[in-house]
Amino acid sequence: MKFAKTYTLDAISKIIDCDYVGLADFPVHGMNEIHVVEPGDIVFVDHPKYYDKALQSEATIVLINKQVDCPEGKALLISDDPFRDFNKLTSFFKPFTVSNTAISSTAVIGDKTIVQPNCFIGNNVFIGENCIIHANVVINDDTVIGDNVVIQSGTILGGNAFYYKNRPEGFDQLLSGGRVVIEDNVHIGVGCTIDKGVSGDTTIGEGSKLDNQIQVGHDTVIGKKCLIASQTGIAGCCVIEDEVTIWGQVGTNSGITIGKKAVILGQTGVTKSVKGEKTYFGTPIEESRNKLKELALLRRLPNILEQLKK
Repeated sequence: MKFAKTYTLDAISKIIDCDYVGLADFPVHGMNEIHVVEPGDIVFVDHPKYYDKALQSEATIVLINKQVDCPEGKALLISDDPFRDFNKLTSFFKPFTVSNTAISSTAVIGDKTIVQPNCFIGNNVFIGENCIIHANVVINDDTVIGDNVVIQSGTILGGNAFYYKNRPEGFDQLLSGGRVVIEDNVHIGVGCTIDKGVSGDTTIGEGSKLDNQIQVGHDTVIGKKCLIASQTGIAGCCVIEDEVTIWGQVGTNSGITIGKKAVILGQTGVTKSVKGEKTYFGTPIEESRNKLKELALLRRLPNILEQLKK
């Protein structure tokens, strides 16, 4: 998430009421999660296991719960609860805005785009030309949709990320201030749910086609010309490269990458990143030819054991 203007380190510290290490006028341009940070961004870290990763990331402002040596060229925000204060910043820079109309007056809808009855289109949504938005679609705030996009009934774009911190009193949600971006010539089927990024974008690339009842988690990037079949669940922060085919009832772990032109056969559990231009199957995931050989050998196992008894 980039801010509308540049803030100073001192100004940010006042928003969340915390101390800082660095120059008072150190520039702050935005805030992001660790996997998408850029210079000028704030990143938060609240566990010693990830201190080094955050301090050595591209982010130049680290919101942290311990006084540590500040890397050269960076600044620190010292907080007793970085998770809470990251939420405070999200609420400050991207506050929830109540809607009182089905289609916001701030939404932009392109020429020859058809919006069927009972749709909700939120604040600052942009929809390109020649799109068809079928009945009962929900397009939440800040979503960007390109040209020639088809979204079928019951689909929801821009739900909150499934991201929680386990506290003694219960689960605390990390607020979502990102967007959903749908590029040109994408088709999205009935009853799909595509969550917005926590601070960045969840993106569906140009020409990709999604079947019915598909879940796409926060900050995931799906490349161009991908085919994804029904009941697939893609977790947050995944990268699906161009021209990947995913068949039905596939599930993924968060943070994995599926390489270009890979094929994932039905009911596979994508437990790790896999290279492109190969076909995969099974849980845990393996190249399909190896997995199918393994299954064939397992079918022979009773006969082999019977032979050994003789």
